[in-house]
Amino acid sequence: MSMKQPTFNGTGVALVTPFRDGKIDFESLERLIEHVIAGGVDYLVSLGTTGEAVTLNRAECLQVLRFTIKVNAGRLPIVAGLFGSNYTAKIVDVLKDFDFDGIDGILSSSPSYNKPTQEGIFQHYMQMAKHSPRPIIIYNVPGRTASNVLPETIIRLAEASSSFVAVKEASGNIPQGMELINKRPQGFSVLSGDDPTAFSLIASGGQGVISVIANAFPAQFADMCRALRNDDLATARHLNQLLYRIHHWLYVDGNPAGIKSALEILGIIQTNEVRLPLVPMQARNFRSLKLELEKVRIKDQV
Repeated sequence: MSMKQPTFNGTGVALVTPFRDGKIDFESLERLIEHVIAGGVDYLVSLGTTGEAVTLNRAECLQVLRFTIKVNAGRLPIVAGLFGSNYTAKIVDVLKDFDFDGIDGILSSSPSYNKPTQEGIFQHYMQMAKHSPRPIIIYNVPGRTASNVLPETIIRLAEASSSFVAVKEASGNIPQGMELINKRPQGFSVLSGDDPTAFSLIASGGQGVISVIANAFPAQFADMCRALRNDDLATARHLNQLLYRIHHWLYVDGNPAGIKSALEILGIIQTNEVRLPLVPMQARNFRSLKLELEKVRIKDQV
């Protein structure tokens, strides 16, 4: 399959889906979208892990995506998460039937639960490539899928079809990321999917990040990414150190419980509500996160 590919480099933000009283809080979502665009991120990622897409029904997914497209109004590229991928035929049916108007790319994790071999993963993604009307970002997140997509499989996919434009490498394994960077074909991007190690991966030659913390601190995280890609290590190191202590608190009670709490504290969304089986951040951790956020705001003003 051959298509003209947009490039997803720099900082993408994995948008949360705000809730209030069990329903999607579109007012907060609009405020969040405007916040990250003003902060200078390079593209938006809707309906990813951080967006709790797996807890939304099909109608809600469509509502979130169409609303995001409307608010964005063509300002930035939009990537849509596509889950339910442990059964290849099911995801192919979605690709055939879905309205991709206003969407510039697809982010799809490797098959989960049934733990296919590397050959099975390769064939799964190749079936997607046959039917996808948009470029695909391979999402390698072994901590959630229990299946690591090895560098040789990712490179094989990138070389087999121009539909594959990037990998979101969320293993947190820097040597694995460096192998991808060293072997990637021209035009294929290696993106960090793990904020705490994004500095190291981009400094090693990665092309960017799909970020969680950029929901709250889009300017700082996007500027860090740009500084690294421009070989301005001093600026990048300063921004990385400014935010680094926050990362732990964003994940101590799971994602997106932590980032939603940060956004509530900062007044960007109204509540840190999540959907079961996720639960909100524990009170003691919420207090610790709030203290760290205050330190960042004080340092950023100095």
